[in-house]
Amino acid sequence: MKKVMRLLLAAAVLVGLTSCNSNDDLGSQEIEIPGVTIDGDVDCCSAEEALQVYHFLQTVKIIPELSTVVDGQYNVFAYSKTGAFHTGYNEIFFVATKKKNGNYIKNFDIDGLKPLMLMVKMNMKHSTPVGGDAVSFNNDYLAVKRTWVSFVMSTSEAGSWTLGYHASVLGAEGGIEAKDITVGELPEGQQWLKSFKVGNDTYYLSLVNPTDWQTGKNAITAYVSKKNTPATTPYGLAEEQFTIEIDPRMPDMGNHTSPDNVALSKQSDGSYQGTVNLTMTGRWRIHLAIKDAQER
Repeated sequence: MKKVMRLLLAAAVLVGLTSCNSNDDLGSQEIEIPGVTIDGDVDCCSAEEALQVYHFLQTVKIIPELSTVVDGQYNVFAYSKTGAFHTGYNEIFFVATKKKNGNYIKNFDIDGLKPLMLMVKMNMKHSTPVGGDAVSFNNDYLAVKRTWVSFVMSTSEAGSWTLGYHASVLGAEGGIEAKDITVGELPEGQQWLKSFKVGNDTYYLSLVNPTDWQTGKNAITAYVSKKNTPATTPYGLAEEQFTIEIDPRMPDMGNHTSPDNVALSKQSDGSYQGTVNLTMTGRWRIHLAIKDAQER
């Protein structure tokens, strides 16, 4: 098979400085941290784990329309980096608490993530790539579950999105069947998702949060998903194996490239990981070329 897809991503690599000022010191303040007072609650986190959850939640924003109550006893809260969605890759984080005391719960499950778009003029529905069941993403955050969804289109007059999921909290079942959500556009020049075809099959490559570029070597991660039949079924990770070559270029500097880039290869968790080397500050265009595993 020849190269089947090229993805172009514009990346601005900027270097900035920040300064500290003694006037920034506002003195000590007392704050109440929810979920830290355990009071012998064996279903919940330790005080240390709860504190880790609390600190993590200061880095994300709640998605109100995807938060719910399970069995009248438990809250399930959903979060993203901005509290909103955009085209391409979006991480979604979930936290569960007890309504009676606010304590975080470590043993809960989120699965069945179901994004669905209604195409108004065509009177048809389709889904989009998803990351599967939400899981704890490292040992420091066992009470935070993470998954992702990569939206192929933005919300517009032509189509609207709903999103649902199933939640199981300490044996109680619940979740959200389908809530209306808004999917916005990425800034001009950014494209985090691209489709390509192999034979009659359609695949999607989703770049993972390619926003925090720095000069030098940058880790780059992506997922390859396969469109399902019927198209209303969420698109899971492709079983096929590909190689994703990287070719960064600087259009304002004679379109030169950079050395020491490492092609993305498939990992045990299903992701593709590699390295892009950005040798100087400025505007870069990053070309990705997908090949199947047999092509030389």
